Amino acid sequence: MNMVPKEIFFTKGVGRHKEQLSSFELALRNAQIAKYNIVTVSSILPPFCKVISREKGVNMLQDGQILFTVMARNSSNEPHRMINASIGLAIPADKSHYGYISEHHSFGQTAKISGDYAEDLAATMLASTLGIELDVDKSYDEKKEQWKISGKIVRSMNITQTAKGHKSGLWTTVIAAAVFIM
Repeated sequence: MNMVPKEIFFTKGVGRHKEQLSSFELALRNAQIAKYNIVTVSSILPPFCKVISREKGVNMLQDGQILFTVMARNSSNEPHRMINASIGLAIPADKSHYGYISEHHSFGQTAKISGDYAEDLAATMLASTLGIELDVDKSYDEKKEQWKISGKIVRSMNITQTAKGHKSGLWTTVIAAAVFIM
């Protein structure tokens, strides 16, 4: 059985409920991945793995299927607390080399800050394996310019879900996920 994914899609969701587990379930539903058995994996994008749309990916799945995912998840029942979950992706120019996926979850960050951070994490991990020296003290935009100039990283992206805690203290859960298709 070949366990190397050929395709990947990205999704995100938010859920609110009086129970934390139920808010997670609702976030999975919102992301359209609730009816699958989710196994979290680490951070490698396999060589030649193609990014596809969520719609195409979900249409390829069967109820109850085991899904290997890289997932970021955060929850709070604190009213008005900003929460986020982000997945970052860095794809090498050489498609025969693996790429990196990162997960990031925090409190109080905007979607842009959280997404840029996750994207920077993935690109920095990939850059280090490709021998690109990045100055860690430089801003995300400056580092992004460095890896673009190197020509070794062709694309980076992120998907981010943010939400404010429910005003009445219901549990709020956010997720962002990279879902592998075998």
